[in-house]
Amino acid sequence: MPAQQPTLDGTLPVPAPDYHTWVDQVRPAFVAAARTGRLFTSYEIAKTNDLPEPPNPRADWGNLVLSLVRDQVIEHVAFDRSSRPTGERSAVAVWRGTRAAQAGRVA
Repeated sequence: MPAQQPTLDGTLPVPAPDYHTWVDQVRPAFVAAARTGRLFTSYEIAKTNDLPEPPNPRADWGNLVLSLVRDQVIEHVAFDRSSRPTGERSAVAVWRGTRAAQAGRVA
C-alpha cells in the first residue's frame, strides 16, 4: 500500500471518487438546472451547488457535459467568457435544458 501524505491538520485526505461515482453525485444538479430552462455554464452549476471536483478535472467535466448532450438533457446555445477564477476569461459553452428536460421527460 503506498504511503499517503497527511494534510497540515494531521488528517489523511479523502480519496477522490472514481468517475462513475462522481457522475452519480453531480448529475442531479445538472438535470435540475436543465429543467429550469435557463442558460448556464458547467462552472456556474458546480459553484452554485458546491459540487466536488472530478478525479480528472481536465477531462471529466467535458465528459459529463457530453454525456448530458447524448442523453438529450442539455443542448448547446452559445459561447461566453469563463467566470472561473482560473479560466482567464477563456471561451466556454453555454447550455440550456432540452424541451424534454424542461418537461421532466428525461433524467
